[in-house]
This record gives sequence, structure tokens and C-alpha cells, in this order.
Amino acid sequence: MPWDILLIFFVLAVIVPWRGRAKMRHLLAKPRVESAERLSLYASTIAFQWVAVAVAAWRSRAHGFTAVELGLAISDWAPIAALTVLGTAAIVILQWLNLRRMGRSASRLRAPLQAMAERILPQGHLELIPFFALAVTAGVCEEFLYRGFAMAAFLRWGLPAWVAVVASAVLFGMAHLYQGRSGLVGTTILGLLFGVTRVAFVSLIPVMFWHIGADMIAGIAAPKYLTKKGDRTE
Repeated sequence: MPWDILLIFFVLAVIVPWRGRAKMRHLLAKPRVESAERLSLYASTIAFQWVAVAVAAWRSRAHGFTAVELGLAISDWAPIAALTVLGTAAIVILQWLNLRRMGRSASRLRAPLQAMAERILPQGHLELIPFFALAVTAGVCEEFLYRGFAMAAFLRWGLPAWVAVVASAVLFGMAHLYQGRSGLVGTTILGLLFGVTRVAFVSLIPVMFWHIGADMIAGIAAPKYLTKKGDRTE
């Protein structure tokens, strides 16, 4: 595999998880995080992800990756559109119900989730729009990086499709290691679902929208059900 492709994988496998964990430790060490710092976090993450996509797309083009290989070509819009709409609706509903269930749970797992929600998720209407911009960025950029670029590189390397799905899901889970072990496991499982869908339909469009929907609902429902502010309003 070319050195520049390996370097991108190094960033995805090492730098991204390290950066996320370091930032989360910094935020959790604070008694509270002000709105300005959350907005700064959103802005820096958006910038980082688009730069990463630009570099990955640039090097993909240099090595002759096609739109089909990257999951960016659509041969039949009808099934893709149906899968996108139905899948997004299902994920949005399940995400909302899961966050409500966790909010009502007395499990010891709620405390770390509440601490993260209070520090990185929008705590008011003015923070929602920037967070939605982050959700769209994550849905587009992370799917391109992990289900587009990474899977295309693995397949070019001669790995079977199922190995490419698993490997990309593990990278995706590691990128969310800042959420703890439960976040690692949960996002890895989600990455497997997204990867299988991307292979089956040869398109990133459905999983991009699924990802955006899941993140947007997290920004709406998690503060409602997992924070002290949400406890007071329930």
C-alpha cells in the first residue's frame, strides 16, 4: 500500500482516537464547560473533518480510485432513496428511544454519559444550529473516510469484502473511543451495519443520512434525557 495511504490510515487509527480522548479528558476535568468552548469544539471538529476528507479525496484521485470504489456512484436511485428514507426514520426512532431509556435508567453507566452530554452536547437552542452543522459534517465526512476511502483501500489491497467491513468498523469505533468502552462497542457495531449496507448497495448515500439522523437526535434527545437540566424539566 502506498505510503501516503498508510499515513492517512495512521491518522485515522492513532491520531484521531488520541485527539478525541485527550480532548474529552480535558473537558471532563472541568466542573462545567461554557457555551463558547462547546462552539469552539464544534468549529474545530468540523474544520478537521473537512480537511481530512479533502486530503483523502486528493490522494484517492491521485491513485485512481473511482467513484464506484468510493461509494459515490449511484446506478439506481429508487432503492437507494427508499433505503435512505426508511433507514433514517428507523435509526432516528431507535436512537430517541434508546436515549430515553438510558435517561430513565439507574445504571452506573448513566453517570459518564451524563458527564459527556453536559460538556459536549448543545445546552440551548442557540447551540443547536452549529451542532446540526457538526452532525451533517460527521455524517458526510466520517462515512466518506471510513466506509468510502478506507473500505476502497482495503479492497484494493486484496482483502475480502467482509474483512474490509470489519476493519473499517473497528477504525470507526476507535474514532469514538472518547465515549468510553460502551461508545467503542456501540459505534463499532453501528459501523458493521453501515459497512454491510455500503457493500450491498455500493453507495454511501443511505449511511450518510443514517449517520446524520443519529447524530442530530443525539443533540436533541441526549440533553433532554441525560443532563441535570433535562432532569429538572421532566
